[in-house]
Amino acid sequence: MNPPNAEPLSVVMRIVSIAGLAAMVIGFAGLVTGHEFFTPSPLVIAVQVAAVGLMLWARITFGRRSLHAAADPTEGGLVTTGPYRFIRHPIYTSACVICWAAVLYHASVRTVLLGCLVLAGAFMRMLSEERLLVERYPEYRQYALNTKRMVPYLF
Repeated sequence: MNPPNAEPLSVVMRIVSIAGLAAMVIGFAGLVTGHEFFTPSPLVIAVQVAAVGLMLWARITFGRRSLHAAADPTEGGLVTTGPYRFIRHPIYTSACVICWAAVLYHASVRTVLLGCLVLAGAFMRMLSEERLLVERYPEYRQYALNTKRMVPYLF
């Protein structure tokens, strides 16, 4: 049974999640429209391709259970296999790596601000989703203690 404040909290967390998604989209759109997303650098391309690979691995592992704009933990159990064994948020991690590889190549105040917008949006989504996951899956607390948010063994 959910606590009495669970429903209003869920609504707030979903709003925060949507705001985070908007921030990420604006950040990425700013990089793309400013011609700062793609680079000729083989190193940056390799990093971005590896991040896309991680994102695809995570999406395949997670399955077709959820593609929501707002945080919404799905039925079917907590996913702790594939890349989720190592990090709790491989898709957001991938998005941030893709973004920051471009930001560092095209380093300027503008690109750093856009990169920070993407990172802030990702954190908004991660934190709101984690809050909702704890409500739906109490075992998420233990999983979170043993699995880092974005960087294996560090963070």
